[in-house]
Amino acid sequence: MPQTISPQELESLRRTGKQIDLIDVRTPAEFREIHVDFARNVPLDRLDPKAIRAERNGNADQPLYVVCRSGGRGKQACEKLLAAGLVNVVNVEGGTLACEAAGLPVVRGKKTISLERQVRIAAGFLVLVGAVLAMTVNKYFAGLSAFVGAGLMFAGITDTCGMAMILARMPWNQVSGNSPSSGTACRAGAFLLAVALVAPNATFALEHTRDSLATVKRGVAEQKAVLVDVREKEEWEDGHLRDARLLPLSALERGVRQEDLARALPKDKVIYLHCAAGGRCVQAAAILKKQGYDVRPLKAGYNDLLKAGFSAAAGK
Repeated sequence: MPQTISPQELESLRRTGKQIDLIDVRTPAEFREIHVDFARNVPLDRLDPKAIRAERNGNADQPLYVVCRSGGRGKQACEKLLAAGLVNVVNVEGGTLACEAAGLPVVRGKKTISLERQVRIAAGFLVLVGAVLAMTVNKYFAGLSAFVGAGLMFAGITDTCGMAMILARMPWNQVSGNSPSSGTACRAGAFLLAVALVAPNATFALEHTRDSLATVKRGVAEQKAVLVDVREKEEWEDGHLRDARLLPLSALERGVRQEDLARALPKDKVIYLHCAAGGRCVQAAAILKKQGYDVRPLKAGYNDLLKAGFSAAAGK
């Protein structure tokens, strides 16, 4: 276990005029917002014990103090330094927040969101997305929520967080000197992360149609609508609706040529999609929507449609 020192003890040392070597292992953006005025920034994700030893110019036996926001990352940094052979490493209890409260001189700058809050925001967002997609698209999306939950449990047990290490490297957690473009870079980085997280789940924007099954029947009977089965060929052969056309989701995902798609589906009619349980048709709808079709996925699956009075093909 690394040694610790209270902010009050650190302040007492400072007042004696003793030289204090203090490294702050938070992200550059957090350091810019507020830091102890005699601290230097060495982010945890870039901590190099050999470089630290070289920078100390032979004073390896003198105490090296480590601070973060509230103490957690400081402890990790101390353990890493101790494992590399540095012996006199001391973690500041309570971190920068406690140092400020204890009256140590601090430097303030542009505000930012702490890494701990970013982790909570990102984890909460991913859990929510996984749960919503599991309820609306495919039950297997619940695995995303389970994965994030397991990651948080692992982080709690081991006191290490992979998500925090990834977020620490994001553009908005960096500071590019005094360049006027640094703020723009941070905002651009945030936008790109949002796109990366949301784009793969864009099917969530498409919901099951609110058209009643009676409306669907009437539209198909009057040839104003087309019923499309997006299940696989094997499922189709086991039984399908008399008025449906087969267009497997897997084929759409691989890519169907525009001319073949135009022959299969008319753009002047409503396209009702169905599958076995309502999940795959939403994914197929997202693909066809981009091609300009008026697609409306049905929540009712194949068996539900049979129970609702839709006719099965002859011999099935």
